[in-house]
Amino acid sequence: MLKKTKAFVALTKPRVIELLLITTLPTMILARGEMPELGVVLATLIGGAFSAGAANAFNCIYDTDIDKIMGRTKSRPLVTGELSRREASIFSYLLTLVSVFWLGLFVNWLASLISLAALLFYVLIYTMLLKRRTPQNIVWGGAAGAAPVLIGWAAVTNEVAPAAWVLFMVIFLWTPPHYWPLAVKYREDYAKAGVPMLPVVRGDRVVSTQIVLYSWAVAACTLLLIPVAGMGIIYSVAAIVGGAWFIRGAYKIHAQARAGEITKPMPLFHLSNLYLTLLFVAIAVDPLLHF
Repeated sequence: MLKKTKAFVALTKPRVIELLLITTLPTMILARGEMPELGVVLATLIGGAFSAGAANAFNCIYDTDIDKIMGRTKSRPLVTGELSRREASIFSYLLTLVSVFWLGLFVNWLASLISLAALLFYVLIYTMLLKRRTPQNIVWGGAAGAAPVLIGWAAVTNEVAPAAWVLFMVIFLWTPPHYWPLAVKYREDYAKAGVPMLPVVRGDRVVSTQIVLYSWAVAACTLLLIPVAGMGIIYSVAAIVGGAWFIRGAYKIHAQARAGEITKPMPLFHLSNLYLTLLFVAIAVDPLLHF
């Protein structure tokens, strides 16, 4: 029973969910200008985790054929046989229904509808339509990953303000330079699986140039939040310093490409995670200690 439970949890890709939820609470604090009620926070985070978990589970079901080929994904429960396709499908549909009604009943229906739209976009548009057809797959897939900030904002205000859309764009623009270094590392896996990630179909110079351009774009977008949301010194310093740090990491990748090949892509991947985390910590702290 414990082994089966672990397999269902693994199907939801918990590490991906963790990154999504990191952005939700700071957004809720910014939207309210103070710490929201604990009940609303917990209900939103739990509902968001259910929704993201359902989307990831559907992704695992649809991608089982390529997960068998890729070394990074060959231990997923549908590949190993720990779960049957029928078990995974029932679980995914139930989790979807639970997420919709959980958010609708315990948070509000706007947050629930945004969550459902993000789930459907990730499964139908990204996973089933774009992932195996275009090297821009992860660019558009970032829209689903950016949805938690809209959900968090809607959860405490029952609306989606311009500042929420700026946060959405920050994560949308951050996703490609975050994910492409990982795709560089696993380029051979993606090539064997027939997934046209940008590093598979383009040379390292093109990939590194795109990473640099997106790093500048996300850094600029973080600055846009200052006037739109009335951010103070804490966030402003974090956005400026963090953006410069991220751009510097992107140029290191570009320098490797210009020298012939990207040999160390993962430092930027890890840096991007830390950058986004610190940025959203600043988003949470700034309205609480506004200078």
